[in-house]
Amino acid sequence: MHRIGLIIADHFQMLALSTLTVFEFANLVADRPFYQPEVYSEHGGTVRSSSGIGVDSAKLSEETQVDTWLVAGVLSPQEEPASPGVVNFLQTTASQARRIAGICTGAFVLAQAGLLEQKRATTHWAHSHSLVSQHPTIRLEDDRIFIIDDTIWTSAGMTAGLDMALGMVEKDLGADVARTVAHRLVMNQRRSGGQTQHSEMLALSPRSDRLQTALEYARNNLRKTLTVEMLADAVHVSPRQLSRLFRQETGKSPAKAIERLRLEAARVMIEQSRLSLDAIARESGFRDRRHMREVFIRGYGIPPQSLRAGR
Repeated sequence: MHRIGLIIADHFQMLALSTLTVFEFANLVADRPFYQPEVYSEHGGTVRSSSGIGVDSAKLSEETQVDTWLVAGVLSPQEEPASPGVVNFLQTTASQARRIAGICTGAFVLAQAGLLEQKRATTHWAHSHSLVSQHPTIRLEDDRIFIIDDTIWTSAGMTAGLDMALGMVEKDLGADVARTVAHRLVMNQRRSGGQTQHSEMLALSPRSDRLQTALEYARNNLRKTLTVEMLADAVHVSPRQLSRLFRQETGKSPAKAIERLRLEAARVMIEQSRLSLDAIARESGFRDRRHMREVFIRGYGIPPQSLRAGR
């Protein structure tokens, strides 16, 4: 029996509970009760989530023996740090476990406990800069879905916690079981790409369906020479109307928004592929390698070669 303990605190995010479903289905697929999940909190009893729903929990104690600890995140980790009791528990009792994982902003709790010092880790892209500024020794990789460094696991967003849990199942019970669990949960066994494939679209914050569609069209056709007329035709509005929508909803012109999408696509390819910089420039829609370099320096303050050299 492998015991799974999910640590929650007031205002935790409900999606963290979904990670336990992965272990539940792993038991069904393996046809034996391999995992025994349980929810814990510092004082036990009912804990209120960020949505106000109460969840029963067992009390953390020094006698609690768990193989895998999962730490749930909260919406505002900077404003709601972990309590001294939870931090002390992670530093003492929890460190004896086989592995400890932070789900989304749960990474902040692990960092408070000193468990991420000099470790590779990830967290939600919107909080990555804050995590590094508070804990500069962390080797943050903000485009990973989840990361394993020795016995410490961290995931990007809340749904990435499902990917992380599935990775644990694969490590414990093998690829075939993990593949079947993924199939039953209608999820990918291994998601391609990192979280930045979503972050730029979220940062642009399109509110209307038309602009969302236009941006999706642009991202799926970056190799083409994208014009305002082409985007406007794709969403059945006039070029003037589309330009106005871009300004109103993103604060950017269509050209600037597309440039950001190209820059993001190029960055992911540089970090995750072996393609040449010339090929990446073509795939992401830049005129040539020199043009891509100019945009990189303008957008990131460094040339693309620096990202590859740092891999």
